[in-house]
Amino acid sequence: MGRHLSLAGQVSGGPACYIAGMKILQHLAELPALVGHEVAVSDWITITQEQVNLFAQATGDHQWIHVDVEKAKAGPFGAPIAHGFLTLSLIPKFFQTSIEILNSRMGVNYGLNKVRFTAPVPVGSRLRGRMKLLACEAIENNGLQMTWLVTVEREGSDRPVCIAESLSRRYP
Repeated sequence: MGRHLSLAGQVSGGPACYIAGMKILQHLAELPALVGHEVAVSDWITITQEQVNLFAQATGDHQWIHVDVEKAKAGPFGAPIAHGFLTLSLIPKFFQTSIEILNSRMGVNYGLNKVRFTAPVPVGSRLRGRMKLLACEAIENNGLQMTWLVTVEREGSDRPVCIAESLSRRYP
């Protein structure tokens, strides 16, 4: 994992945009001040054909564009591509490699508001997630509900491959 940084190590004058490494927050109470800011950028993840095949097995989506390597080479993208939902399912991993909230016992995925698959992900691509906190609301049991704009980038491309509003809840 990357370097560990805390909010105390950021540039003065409010929350900074991305600084390389894991973003560590001491308490949930630090999150509301980050609304409107890009909070973190994840590590890169390489998409393999094995991941695509296993995802196809798990979901029953065996469309040739994903799993038939030879046919996909002659297809519209020149290679097999990852399922859009495989890309989307990496969001928890992006959070895991970029943000840690200490003094928080539990976090849960609460759902999605919007999802768009804006570009294909050829097998062998490296992806990462950029997390911008859009909203942060108090919920029962002293928890917080957060709305994150997650932009999934493909290395070497100026166009994101997925844009999603992800809802999560955290509890102290």
